[in-house]
Amino acid sequence: ESLSMHVGRRTAASSCSSLRSFLRFLFATRRLRHDLSDCVVAPRYRTDEGPPRFLPWEDIRRILRAVPRDRPVGLRDYAMLLVMATYGLGSGEVVHLELGDVDWQASILRVRRRKTGVPLELPLLPAVARALAAYLRRGRSNQTLEHTIFVSLALPHRPLTTSAIRHRIREYACRAGISAAKLGAHIFRHSHATRQIDAGAPFKIVGDILGHLRPASTSVYVRVALRRLRM
Repeated sequence: ESLSMHVGRRTAASSCSSLRSFLRFLFATRRLRHDLSDCVVAPRYRTDEGPPRFLPWEDIRRILRAVPRDRPVGLRDYAMLLVMATYGLGSGEVVHLELGDVDWQASILRVRRRKTGVPLELPLLPAVARALAAYLRRGRSNQTLEHTIFVSLALPHRPLTTSAIRHRIREYACRAGISAAKLGAHIFRHSHATRQIDAGAPFKIVGDILGHLRPASTSVYVRVALRRLRM
């Protein structure tokens, strides 16, 4: 129940499946006296259902505008959320971005998809480049030895966690007056994909940018766009 409050039904069901397998292993190797796998109840979901969370693009822009950029924390958070909104990156990908992943001369941002491990080169768009440069110059501590781009402000300046990103998104969404059943990093990813499909971006390109291995993973955004057109 606690897990389903923070992630979609599909992700929760996958986590429950892994837990059941682990419990069966513990029982088979006699580490547990009873097989507890049947006690794990996974949520049901339809394979053709759309993304569980997305916002209109104007709401994403409102969240970005709610980030104050006159302090180091705001410079960091704005650059971080702008990267997520622009490229549809997940929080796990953002927290693992390193300084060497930004090629300033070639205007390229290098990303490795967390689920597939596939490397991807994205164009370093001017707005993103300016936000990253402002954060690195005036917001990021020069005393940290970490190679990751986004680090905590408090000593010892550790890399941010995915839960920290979720917390920041909820804070700025609240400031912007935006509420949703579930607010987290994936809402930026889903909103980015839906916006690209709405704008007529090629289906294959959207899937490649999102790191999808199967066309069915991208097709949910097409169905969302079609439903919105019928409204």
